[in-house]
Amino acid sequence: MILFGGEHCGVCQSIKPRLAELLASDFPKVQLCYIDCEAHGDIAAAHRVFTLPVIELYFHGQAFGRFIKVFSLAEVKEAIARPYQLLD
Repeated sequence: MILFGGEHCGVCQSIKPRLAELLASDFPKVQLCYIDCEAHGDIAAAHRVFTLPVIELYFHGQAFGRFIKVFSLAEVKEAIARPYQLLD
Protein backbone atom coordinates (compact mmCIF):
# COMPACT_ATOMS: atom_id res chain seq x y z
CA MET A 1 0.00 0.00 0.00
CA ILE A 2 1.25 3.44 -0.92
CA LEU A 3 -0.14 6.50 0.84
CA PHE A 4 0.54 9.73 -1.00
CA GLY A 5 0.30 12.67 1.37
CA GLY A 6 1.88 15.87 2.50
CA GLU A 7 3.05 17.57 5.66
CA HIS A 8 0.40 20.27 5.31
CA CYS A 9 -2.43 17.82 4.56
CA GLY A 10 -4.35 17.34 7.80
CA VAL A 11 -6.31 14.37 6.48
CA CYS A 12 -3.08 12.69 5.36
CA GLN A 13 -1.48 13.13 8.78
CA SER A 14 -4.63 11.84 10.48
CA ILE A 15 -5.10 8.78 8.31
CA LYS A 16 -1.46 7.61 8.24
CA PRO A 17 -1.38 6.14 11.79
CA ARG A 18 -4.88 4.74 11.38
CA LEU A 19 -3.84 2.91 8.21
CA ALA A 20 -0.71 1.59 9.94
CA GLU A 21 -2.87 0.31 12.79
CA LEU A 22 -5.35 -1.32 10.38
CA LEU A 23 -2.57 -3.11 8.52
CA ALA A 24 -0.83 -4.26 11.70
CA SER A 25 -4.02 -5.67 13.20
CA ASP A 26 -5.85 -7.08 10.17
CA PHE A 27 -3.36 -7.37 7.30
CA PRO A 28 0.16 -7.88 8.69
CA LYS A 29 1.53 -9.06 5.33
CA VAL A 30 0.75 -5.69 3.73
CA GLN A 31 3.36 -2.96 4.05
CA LEU A 32 2.58 0.75 4.18
CA CYS A 33 4.81 3.08 2.19
CA TYR A 34 4.33 6.82 2.69
CA ILE A 35 5.29 9.25 -0.07
CA ASP A 36 5.51 12.92 0.91
CA CYS A 37 4.35 14.57 -2.30
CA GLU A 38 5.81 17.93 -1.33
CA ALA A 39 9.28 16.39 -1.05
CA HIS A 40 8.88 13.89 -3.91
CA GLY A 41 6.76 15.63 -6.52
CA ASP A 42 8.37 13.59 -9.28
CA ILE A 43 7.08 10.34 -7.78
CA ALA A 44 3.63 11.84 -7.23
CA ALA A 45 3.51 13.02 -10.84
CA ALA A 46 4.60 9.62 -12.12
CA HIS A 47 1.65 8.09 -10.25
CA ARG A 48 -0.72 10.84 -11.45
CA VAL A 49 -1.36 12.13 -7.95
CA PHE A 50 -2.82 15.62 -8.21
CA THR A 51 -4.85 15.80 -4.99
CA LEU A 52 -4.32 14.40 -1.51
CA PRO A 53 -4.62 11.92 0.03
CA VAL A 54 -4.32 9.06 -2.45
CA ILE A 55 -3.95 5.39 -1.56
CA GLU A 56 -2.76 2.84 -4.11
CA LEU A 57 -3.03 -0.87 -3.36
CA TYR A 58 -0.70 -3.43 -4.90
CA PHE A 59 -0.67 -7.22 -4.66
CA HIS A 60 2.27 -9.14 -6.12
CA GLY A 61 3.39 -5.94 -7.86
CA GLN A 62 0.09 -5.37 -9.64
CA ALA A 63 -2.06 -2.31 -9.01
CA PHE A 64 -5.30 -3.45 -7.45
CA GLY A 65 -7.10 -0.41 -6.07
CA ARG A 66 -6.93 3.34 -5.79
CA PHE A 67 -8.65 5.69 -3.37
CA ILE A 68 -8.63 9.43 -3.99
CA LYS A 69 -9.38 12.27 -1.55
CA VAL A 70 -12.73 11.08 -0.10
CA PHE A 71 -12.89 7.51 1.20
CA SER A 72 -13.39 5.61 4.42
CA LEU A 73 -11.11 3.15 6.16
CA ALA A 74 -13.94 0.63 5.85
CA GLU A 75 -13.74 0.93 2.05
CA VAL A 76 -9.98 0.43 2.13
CA LYS A 77 -10.33 -2.56 4.47
CA GLU A 78 -12.93 -4.15 2.20
CA ALA A 79 -10.72 -3.67 -0.86
CA ILE A 80 -7.76 -5.33 0.85
CA ALA A 81 -9.66 -8.25 2.42
CA ARG A 82 -10.48 -10.24 -0.69
CA PRO A 83 -7.05 -10.37 -2.37
CA TYR A 84 -5.35 -10.67 1.02
CA GLN A 85 -6.94 -14.10 1.44
CA LEU A 86 -4.96 -15.24 -1.61
CA LEU A 87 -1.57 -14.30 -0.15
CA ASP A 88 0.58 -17.16 1.06
